[in-house]
Amino acid sequence: MNEITMKMQADQLIRMALMEDITSEDVSTNAVMPCETKGTVDLIAKEDGIIAGLDIYARVFHILDEKTEVDLKCKDGDRVQNGQLLAVVTGDIRVLLSGERVALNYLQRMSGIATYTRQVADLLKGSHVTLLDTRKTTPNCRVFEKYAVRIGGGCNHRYNLSDGVLLKDNHIGAAGSVTKAVEMAKAYAPFVRKIEIEVETLEQVKEAVEAGADIIMLDNMTPEVMKQAVEIIAGRARTECSGNITKENISKILETGVDYVSSGALTHSAPILDISMKHLHAV
Repeated sequence: MNEITMKMQADQLIRMALMEDITSEDVSTNAVMPCETKGTVDLIAKEDGIIAGLDIYARVFHILDEKTEVDLKCKDGDRVQNGQLLAVVTGDIRVLLSGERVALNYLQRMSGIATYTRQVADLLKGSHVTLLDTRKTTPNCRVFEKYAVRIGGGCNHRYNLSDGVLLKDNHIGAAGSVTKAVEMAKAYAPFVRKIEIEVETLEQVKEAVEAGADIIMLDNMTPEVMKQAVEIIAGRARTECSGNITKENISKILETGVDYVSSGALTHSAPILDISMKHLHAV
């Protein structure tokens, strides 16, 4: 992760996670380790997958004690195998024990997202379709989860509500129509913002094109209807499809002609990648 992003975004969130886990003290660790003792522990993969979040993992221990040494044996984006040694961490045993769960939570979650994203991205290889994530992320973990999507081979949609204009069904309802929603967005948003609008029918597709939308999201349409929509749009706007897109059905999208496919499953449905810390001992 970019060092500036780490300092400005991730560090505060990591500290909050540590404070959630250590409200006053780590009673178990302090009971068996009353004073500083140098030790080492191995980070080991327990499943095959794509690793992501190694710098976040290391940062947890550095925040607890900047003298902690993390010797990484791989890098983000690498394919790892069950039983593989990923890193060796050396430092105060109290730090290794107290930071273990938070560090693993980040690494397992991010690696799970990267692994699932890579599986989906592989299904799109050779096509012109770009895979996107969504805002369906764990609260206060978006910076980590969207980074993991990129490591897995996907691309990021807008980061948050301030990042771009996306008019969904309820926005259209509030405005009164597709046309009115696009007109109001163009009048309000800075000229550097593209206007994306979500549509559910071919009639709305036609209206969105005529209104001058930059990107038209085809929501919960069948592949057959999406293909018709792309033909109607005829290059006058970029096209994105969304709605219950998973690795099980994404191959059906390839023949529709859409430019982008966004899947909330990349973040909210990805299982963790099992990783553990083993062989802790004093040195």
